[in-house]
Amino acid sequence: MTAQNAMNPEEVMRIELGVLRREHRDLDEAIAALGDTMRADQLTLRRLKKQKLALKDQIARLEDRLTPDIIA
Repeated sequence: MTAQNAMNPEEVMRIELGVLRREHRDLDEAIAALGDTMRADQLTLRRLKKQKLALKDQIARLEDRLTPDIIA
């Protein structure tokens, strides 16, 4: 990979942010599907929700790094 093809750190963070958002959305769908079943495994639901919250925290941290601080 040459210097011309290299991505800058901001581009890498934006791609990572997109991946994390997709994973978060997939987990949301999985939780909804599992919750719709009559015999939902509560432990699995709890683990998925905890994973989803961890992803949300990662997304928030990345968004904070990408958004410049503006002093009012």
